[in-house]
Amino acid sequence: MAMAELSTPKTTSPFLNSSSRLRLSSKLHLSNHFRHLLPPLHTTTPNSKISCSVSQNSQAPVAVQENGLVKTKKECYGVFCLTYDLKAEEETRSWKKLINIAVSGAAGMISNHLLFKLASGEVFGPDQPIALKLLGSERSIQALEGVAMELEDSLFPLLREVDIGTDPNEVFQDVEWAILIGAKPRGPGMERADLLDINGQIFAEQGKALNKVASPNVKVLVVGNPCNTNALICLKNAPNIPAKNFHALTRLDENRAKCQLALKAGVFYDKVSNMTIWGNHSTTQVPDFLNARINGLPVKEVITDHKWLEEGFTESVQKRGGLLIQKWGRSSAASTAVSIVDAIKSLVTPTPEGDWFSTGVYTDGNPYGIEEGLVFSMPCRSKGDGDYELVKDVEIDDYLRKRIAKSEAELLAEKRCVAHLTGEGIAYCDLGPVDTMLPGEV
Repeated sequence: MAMAELSTPKTTSPFLNSSSRLRLSSKLHLSNHFRHLLPPLHTTTPNSKISCSVSQNSQAPVAVQENGLVKTKKECYGVFCLTYDLKAEEETRSWKKLINIAVSGAAGMISNHLLFKLASGEVFGPDQPIALKLLGSERSIQALEGVAMELEDSLFPLLREVDIGTDPNEVFQDVEWAILIGAKPRGPGMERADLLDINGQIFAEQGKALNKVASPNVKVLVVGNPCNTNALICLKNAPNIPAKNFHALTRLDENRAKCQLALKAGVFYDKVSNMTIWGNHSTTQVPDFLNARINGLPVKEVITDHKWLEEGFTESVQKRGGLLIQKWGRSSAASTAVSIVDAIKSLVTPTPEGDWFSTGVYTDGNPYGIEEGLVFSMPCRSKGDGDYELVKDVEIDDYLRKRIAKSEAELLAEKRCVAHLTGEGIAYCDLGPVDTMLPGEV
């Protein structure tokens, strides 16, 4: 990657210190791309071994001392290229290989909760060092610098690098995980079709960037709404990445559904299992009480108020976000961040025997008779290797089938609406007059 050469600054910057490194993309202005190294394993002395961070296939440039600063030859072009060797210290020698994680919308409220969970080891484990690649916009670049400073001040041992930038072709370089949160919110008077088009263009661009520069087996979790169709757009623009690797976040819906069942049954929510959210992240979503269990028993045996299950249960899940805004005056950023953590952990840890989890995935080859070519929330299991398989042993009765078909029809209509972004011809929008946006997401 070409980098812009810098002269030694004459003034002190809060980003230029012995625990940070500044690297500049040739495509970005000085303030648009900071790279922070967090934190070094030991204090550097003139006799310390120093190398610059480079790609695995490159040879590290030679470090030199200049005016008391550690610098390198201009191959690195960083003012501070001080880096680390995880194999040099006994404490970190047993750690896993560092992984690169991209987060878009990194200056937003959801990311403000999520990034610190990622950096702490809560998601990938206490022996997994990570590098965070944070994508923002030109407007949010200063906020991204503040995020990087807070991460730096938090002294997370596992957090070894932080990149910030505005170009997905730079930020997504070699990432193994991409969490795509950034999207335009739906404003008053905006039609769902308009939102699909505006955000679809964002995810088309990001899909192309992932296809071009990310790890070929990158796992992609789309959070920005409408997340199912945004995930479809993203994967259609990334043909070199397996379609199976793309996910739309429906885990918050699953968590809310578990909570409502637990409240109704008078049990703690860890007693609720086998919860499925079928379909779209919208008011057509189908929280599945038919296959869910409480204390290992079918929900319908524990909760005998079947009218509530068929009517009040789904409504309580759908309206939870809107109710939270009424109570607190803000959207559910923290619980969304927790659900992102849960969604990733479900892929990197083995699913408990007999249980499953919900995630929006590509429908090709599904055993449920759902139309192929969609991103649809379905029940999945994982061996903990980042992959998953669809659960086959689920019951689908006429009531459930009818509701699944409604969500399927909506996603097919959304797909037609973004055909110009998926390479499938001219777009045609027939979404209908009913607003299916979840309350609290406008």
